[in-house]
Amino acid sequence: MTASDAAVRTRLTALATALRHFHSALLDFAKGEYEFLHGPVKGPFELYSLVINHPSFQWLRPLSGLMATLDEVLDAKDTTLTPQNVADVRQALGLLFAETDTRFADFRAGYTRARGEARVRETEARWRETLNSLEA
Repeated sequence: MTASDAAVRTRLTALATALRHFHSALLDFAKGEYEFLHGPVKGPFELYSLVINHPSFQWLRPLSGLMATLDEVLDAKDTTLTPQNVADVRQALGLLFAETDTRFADFRAGYTRARGEARVRETEARWRETLNSLEA
């Protein structure tokens, strides 16, 4: 592991952590929407099943997939990370939130509904700050 690799890995790890907090806030919001319409979720296993299978949670999948890919990259100890990895993550997040990319319209619609929640705004500010601090 080079010094450059270690620096990139540390920064991307911080971003991954910030994105997990953001995802958790969005998941709590989606759970609240679901419970308003269908009644309480009866525990973590039911929630897990809903997240995997129910259309009410489908809008979260693009962010979940991006986070899983980032975790895979970080877990690959035999791979040297470079500024290109940072640029790739920055580009992927940009596409996810870009109004012009119709592939992620469902995500953006859910995200727009969730932005009214203080925790969503706070965790979003944290991951964006972390991303902005990364060198591309």
